[in-house]
Amino acid sequence: MFKKDFDLEKRWGKLLNGLEEVIGRKPKDLNAVLFLIGVQELGQGNKNFSKEQKQDLMHIAICKVLSLADFYELDYIDQEGWPHWKLIKKLPHFDILEQEKLLKIQVLEYFEQEYQIEIK
Repeated sequence: MFKKDFDLEKRWGKLLNGLEEVIGRKPKDLNAVLFLIGVQELGQGNKNFSKEQKQDLMHIAICKVLSLADFYELDYIDQEGWPHWKLIKKLPHFDILEQEKLLKIQVLEYFEQEYQIEIK
């Protein structure tokens, strides 16, 4: 493992531990963290979501964190309060591990920018 990857995993572990302190349990993986971000960005509180809504929440989170790297921008918010995003810069073609790494980096950036939490 390269030092850069080790540093990313170290920062990721700190984020998971910090989230555990806030929500009472440690998110098990990237998808769980993305779900939390989606719920936060929707702004309707934690309620029961359908399977389709959970997928939509993950999409909201992915668009939000990738918007910090100028891949997406908020297009509009519908009548039910759900944000809709549009792609403004083509995403690079990555394999699954590179995709996960990009998302983790952007999730860390999200918490640092949106909540002024320094995760080093």
